[in-house]
Amino acid sequence: MGCWAKLKSSGWAYPTTVLSVYGFLANCRVAEPFLTPYLIGPNKNISEEVVTNYLFPIWTYSYLAFLFPVFLLTDFLKYKPVIVVQGLFLVSNYILLSFAPGLPAMTFLQVNFGVVTSTEVAYFSYIYSVIPLENYQRATSYLRSAMLTGYTFGASLGQMLVSLGGVDYFYLNAITLGVVCLAFLVSFLLPMPKKSMFFKGEKAVGSQSQDEGSFKNNRQRDSEMDQNGESLDEEKMAHDGSAGWCSRESVTTAGHLLWKSFKESYSSRHLVYWSLWWALATAGYMQIFNYIQLKWDHIEPSATSSIYNGGVEAVSSVVGAAAAFSVSLIRVTWAMWGELALGLFSAVCSGAVYMMAFTSSIWACYAAYVIFKSCYMFLITITTFQIASNLTMECYALTFGINTFMALLLQTIITVIVVDEAALGLDIATQFIIYGSYYAAISVLFLVRGTYTACVHRRSLDRTEPRR
Repeated sequence: MGCWAKLKSSGWAYPTTVLSVYGFLANCRVAEPFLTPYLIGPNKNISEEVVTNYLFPIWTYSYLAFLFPVFLLTDFLKYKPVIVVQGLFLVSNYILLSFAPGLPAMTFLQVNFGVVTSTEVAYFSYIYSVIPLENYQRATSYLRSAMLTGYTFGASLGQMLVSLGGVDYFYLNAITLGVVCLAFLVSFLLPMPKKSMFFKGEKAVGSQSQDEGSFKNNRQRDSEMDQNGESLDEEKMAHDGSAGWCSRESVTTAGHLLWKSFKESYSSRHLVYWSLWWALATAGYMQIFNYIQLKWDHIEPSATSSIYNGGVEAVSSVVGAAAAFSVSLIRVTWAMWGELALGLFSAVCSGAVYMMAFTSSIWACYAAYVIFKSCYMFLITITTFQIASNLTMECYALTFGINTFMALLLQTIITVIVVDEAALGLDIATQFIIYGSYYAAISVLFLVRGTYTACVHRRSLDRTEPRR
């Protein structure tokens, strides 16, 4: 009890610890690497074509439909309720997977999972609203580590249960259901934030200008509450805060701050190019991540072969994390060479996807997936750092939301044209050829742009160097 009380009184350690535990449990989905074999196997008995061209596209459409409203609602509700909702929908997701029979139930499952993925925005946004600025870097590191550890542990455990214990996929889903139930219970332990980024008049842009009268009044009122808050009881503070939070003035101010954050985030051409790569590459990554199990099953059918999906996902996560960590050790002028690096490593991603498309060896496909995921993790880490280092936290949160939305919009367009049975409805092998070509196009775009940027920077440096 003494340690728990000390943890709660530390200010930032308690919410970070609880959210890290939640992140570990919510991502420890033992059954996730085996979703496709479970759906097309005797447990659900759905054909591969239906899973590919009908079921999985529904998740993409649902994710797109929920993402932006949930992003705004997350800030409006002050994060914790959205995390609790995510935990609840994770529980319902694995109840459906474990016990609901038939295609209609699996169709609803995809909509349900769309809610789960759209609420992920609350995970990091929450912690920035309850801890001091000086602890952002440490807290972010802990939270990302918790997510990675949970995913890696879950995938590894699932692989061991399947390979060594011969456990049926149903029991993997039952185990995952128990784990996410724990995550749901842990979410209630999170303290409720007292502020949000955009609502209640929090300033979101770096300029900190206070021209508008309504915003100035909000800041003055917040200042008075800070000075006199010690003499007010908690109930009154909560009541006063909620009134301002739901007021028309607060909503108007929030809209104004969102717009100013948007203008600041995309005012730099440099940041626009990094955001463009983020959206383009993430759309392709999500598409490949969503359909890779179907590709593996196409090469080596799970009904007749031993599969190692969990082991491959665990290895790719660890290697991807190592690649992401290596960014902190590399001393490069990213402003000069960053876009060229995006082009070069996108070419590696393209080659890896082509290998997945054309190989008939499951081990070659596994290796190509590890290379692809590692390159993506390496590049997205560089991109995230470049964007975040030039923006305030609030602007970064908005940029993250917009870039993710654009990535999902692109993924939806790809899904509608390439995957959906109402359009081309291509088989899984042909899909991966198209995804490889997609990354090749990204590579060419950024190789050209990166070469131009490097030449401009080189010329600029030559002009500034003193002549001998």
